[in-house]
Amino acid sequence: MKNIAQNLTSLRRQIADYAHKYQRDPDSVRILAVSKHQPLDAMRAVRDAGQSDFGENYLQEALAKMEVFGREALHWHFIGPLQTNKTRSIAGHFNWVHTVDRDRIARRLNEHRPADLPPLAVCIQVNISGEASKSGVSPAGLSALAATVAGLPQLQLRGLMALPAPAASLAEQRRPFAELRGAFEALQAEGHRLDTLSMGTSADLEAAIAEGATMVRIGTTLFGPRPG
Repeated sequence: MKNIAQNLTSLRRQIADYAHKYQRDPDSVRILAVSKHQPLDAMRAVRDAGQSDFGENYLQEALAKMEVFGREALHWHFIGPLQTNKTRSIAGHFNWVHTVDRDRIARRLNEHRPADLPPLAVCIQVNISGEASKSGVSPAGLSALAATVAGLPQLQLRGLMALPAPAASLAEQRRPFAELRGAFEALQAEGHRLDTLSMGTSADLEAAIAEGATMVRIGTTLFGPRPG
């Protein structure tokens, strides 16, 4: 597991290099370790190297990991598709949800968020590439959904998330991220206090940082190829 800790060190250095290249503060980019299907030992190695934010796609897998690590010991982010029958458990166990894409889901998360916990940090997922196979609100529907989320007392609207279609060149990768940043800035102009652009993976890290990502979701670069 020594290599995993070294991977985190190398990733931090790479993020700093890209940040400096695009005249950004490296500390403005937060790493979200995508730990779905990763063994506990691998997660421990990353945690022990100083990583505290972990992203999980599957509720039952995440709950089992929380029993081992503790729900309050780490920052748990739900980054998978949201189903209405899972909102109670997600609202009760996670610190963040990155995949809110419709009113009904937002209202159910708000309803199920325990009153003794801080408001659930939320990113709205935007289908920025218009892919039929991808979840996410359309750019045209974003303003209305943001207004709904912002009005729910047990949710805190923090920003936007997107998973654009894969692209070969840096310029092509940057284009949808720039569009998401534009949508983010438009919501800020409407009065929303947003601070999070959750975009970028191991495959398009430079493009995301170039366009203002504040949280990058990294799996392969940290852990290596995902088992299973």
